Amino acid sequence: MKKFLILIVTVIGFAAGIYTMRGAIDKHYEFTQPIDFSHYVHASKYKIPCIACHQHVLFGARAGIPNIEICGACHSTPMKKTPGEEQVFGYVKSHKQIPWYSIYYVPDYVYFSHLRHVVIGKLDCKLCHGDMAAFTSPPITQFLKIRMSNCIDCHQKRHASTDCWQCHR
Repeated sequence: MKKFLILIVTVIGFAAGIYTMRGAIDKHYEFTQPIDFSHYVHASKYKIPCIACHQHVLFGARAGIPNIEICGACHSTPMKKTPGEEQVFGYVKSHKQIPWYSIYYVPDYVYFSHLRHVVIGKLDCKLCHGDMAAFTSPPITQFLKIRMSNCIDCHQKRHASTDCWQCHR
């Protein structure tokens, strides 16, 4: 009886911990970005491909959020007089990093590589991030939640490995 009670308390504690952690992680995603960045203007109007700004996709695990090193290529001089462009120009001119918030968080116990998915796997960014070219303001939540079930479904659909050790290292 005592072992059974310990087992029940352990299972309930574990479930409560996962539920609490899941809620804490989801709250991490609700941010207002420092600049009202328009993917529509950049990706649709000017036809700039995702990898032009998110260059780490080509060689690394994380795509990265572009900052003044990338933005400064076009915004090193004032362009139009929109508030967003003036803000970007201000950051570039003062050599200060834009304090963007990342809305995609991959837990430390998961290995996810943009290189493996986008370059090697030839997956379209839209699968996980939605049609960013239609966004006139920065997203504040994830298009596709980072959940194991979403990853497994995608891997099964594409006949990719579902071996635990491929993603959990």
